[in-house]
Amino acid sequence: MADVPLYVVSDYASAERRITPSWSIFQLRTKLEPITGIPPSCQQIFLKTSSNERIPIEASDEEAVFLQQFPLAPYAELQVVDTRPPSARPNFSSSAGVEKYVLPADEYEKKTDSVLAWKKTQKLGRFDPNAPTHEQAKIAAISQEIESRGIAIGKRCRLGLDDTRRGEIKYVGDVKEIPGLGAWVGVQLDEPVGKNDGSIGGTRYWGEESELKRGVFVRAERVEIGDFPVLDDLEDMEEI
Repeated sequence: MADVPLYVVSDYASAERRITPSWSIFQLRTKLEPITGIPPSCQQIFLKTSSNERIPIEASDEEAVFLQQFPLAPYAELQVVDTRPPSARPNFSSSAGVEKYVLPADEYEKKTDSVLAWKKTQKLGRFDPNAPTHEQAKIAAISQEIESRGIAIGKRCRLGLDDTRRGEIKYVGDVKEIPGLGAWVGVQLDEPVGKNDGSIGGTRYWGEESELKRGVFVRAERVEIGDFPVLDDLEDMEEI
């Protein structure tokens, strides 16, 4: 008899295989092990027919019983069940125990089909010859913003259009303790609602040490220069 194409199906495998009817059941079990990963002694085999009937492929003497005795039909399912308890089965879907390969950096540098190679070709990131110019442009834009807004030490201002956060500019320049390029504006607020007392990380930018936190450092776009006198809380109170 000619070989019969069947679908071999198990928990971790689904593949088309050609089955020889002259094989014994014992031979079939042996050939199914590398496909399904299930040892022959732990296999329970069923032949699923077109009428959805599941016929067990088993016998008392499996070396003497051949597959031609079963109704093998092309492209029927040969279902292989693992009879081992779940704790004894290998978990082929988990990669937890698989050692991951890491490509050495020098080998990665030599590849021509990598993301790194593409960045080099497109001159992106650290491969952009104009990258330093971009940083300089950002610093220049911040400086222009400070100049156009008339920001200078000693001027009165308010922050973010909030009349309750008025103060005086005490510092304009770089602040090494704050990430980011360009100058910052240090403002001493009229009220103790700031973040510091004019110092950050041990560096004092203005004033003396104080328990009152009246200092903040902000970008120029949040600063509005103008005639903003200190608010008098008693100004609008009616006489009692």
